Amino acid sequence: MAGMGKRMRPHTLTVPKPLIAVAGKPIVQRLVEDIAATVSEPIEEIAFVVGHFGKQVEDGLIAIAESMGAKGKICYQDEPLGTAHAILCAGDTVSGNIIIAFADTLFKTDFRIDPEKDGVIWVNKVDAWQNFGVVELDGDGHITNFVEKPQEFVSDLAIIGVYYIKDGDTLRKEMQYLLDNDIRDKGEYQLTNALEAMRQKGAKFVPGAVDEWLDCGNKDATVYTNQRVLELKKGSEQLIAGNLVSRNSVVIEPCYIGPDVVLDNAVVGPHVSLGKGTVVKNAVVSNSIIQESVHIHNRIITNSMVGSHVVLEGHPDDLSLSDYSTSK
Repeated sequence: MAGMGKRMRPHTLTVPKPLIAVAGKPIVQRLVEDIAATVSEPIEEIAFVVGHFGKQVEDGLIAIAESMGAKGKICYQDEPLGTAHAILCAGDTVSGNIIIAFADTLFKTDFRIDPEKDGVIWVNKVDAWQNFGVVELDGDGHITNFVEKPQEFVSDLAIIGVYYIKDGDTLRKEMQYLLDNDIRDKGEYQLTNALEAMRQKGAKFVPGAVDEWLDCGNKDATVYTNQRVLELKKGSEQLIAGNLVSRNSVVIEPCYIGPDVVLDNAVVGPHVSLGKGTVVKNAVVSNSIIQESVHIHNRIITNSMVGSHVVLEGHPDDLSLSDYSTSK
């Protein structure tokens, strides 16, 4: 999660993309929870490969690991040299049974990892296969090839960015070999090249199916992901805080409403997330992510993302505002 998150600006100017809240929890926390649901063994350690986001962000990541009963570790990638380089930044965490995940995606699956498999690569069928790393399969369902953003069609099974590897030590050696010999693909050191080297030496990798793949790459995609997460988590998570103050207002579920929220002559929902301390007065909000301590007065808002400490007064808009903005 060391990238700049440029497609999500201005929201990523103050918050790293994986810490943007979706349905009340940071994207990376939801990803960790989803992955934990696929494993039967205890998680020993979670290493977060980051840029230099500051102590507050790092403390939050360590807290996410500890909430899963695991040790948290912060690792830094100072240059964007590719996925293999990023994973190597995790050092000796890349050892034994490991799961690798890129923190800008969420997924829904009932799949359970078989720890005896050499590796499981989660995939999803896509139309725009040119934009993804893809895998080819043989008749037995084993992966026979990894291709990074193919120019000609070889497969429409896109790698979603979540991997289980039984032998992390061998993977680390193969990734280090790429760096030592300056073997690049599309100008970067690619994880898929290391996996292909392992496959050629006898490792048998299989695809893992997901029921749904949710992208958090830009504003509209993240708003849609918020909508789907709210639908999926309704009934299994407490989404509305007990101290909601609601005066002459209506909440159309599913919605996430954080603590200390005040609704006054408002209609909120469906598919809205309101962060802690937000006030909505004489307004209608639907299908939007509103972060903490936002004041919305006399507005109709839909399909929008609004950062923290924003003041909105006036007229309807399709918005993308970052933290500490004021719009009147």
